[in-house]
Amino acid sequence: MADDPRFDCLGAWADPYAAGPTLVFRLRIADPAPEGVHAIALRCQIRIEPHRRRYGPEEAALLADLFGEPSRWGDTLRPIQFAMVPATVPGFTGSTEFDLPVPCGYDLEVAAGAYFASLEDGEIPLILLFSGSVFARAGNGLTVHPVPWDCETRHRLPVAVWREMMDRYFPGSGWLRLRRDTLRELRLFKSERALATYDEALGLLLKEARG
Repeated sequence: MADDPRFDCLGAWADPYAAGPTLVFRLRIADPAPEGVHAIALRCQIRIEPHRRRYGPEEAALLADLFGEPSRWGDTLRPIQFAMVPATVPGFTGSTEFDLPVPCGYDLEVAAGAYFASLEDGEIPLILLFSGSVFARAGNGLTVHPVPWDCETRHRLPVAVWREMMDRYFPGSGWLRLRRDTLRELRLFKSERALATYDEALGLLLKEARG
């Protein structure tokens, strides 16, 4: 509706000073409340919309464990949950801009992590869905009303931004979780073959598996 707040994403980048991988989304909120907004207690849910881009052959192969064969993608390319983050927006009149930091993981067993790691280039189609409470000024007091359920905006995050962020914290590497017994067997294999690293052990196992 015309009197509802409107959200726009102006851009996103990797935070160079965060303790862990973090994307920062620059958001703009416009609210028509005539006396201004005292504050907004905001929640932002971010989803990936995989059906909104094309994929090369190698990307399609890597994404098969998420979506199956490309012939099925008409049914399987469903939105993927990426993040749910809270924010408190300070008071403003008319419109304001603020930064929304989003901590990111690199767990390849999580659907979002596996999806990001499968992409070569291009952009990642995201949708940002908003909820929460708006505290608006009204005379000498405040009124409180919910952020409407249909408040949303889209952003296309360059894959290069994601890679830049992950390379800052995991240069040339990734993160893989193994069961303790699997890790023990891998350690024995590494020791038996006199290999220096687990990476070498996995590389040799893959080479032997291929023939």
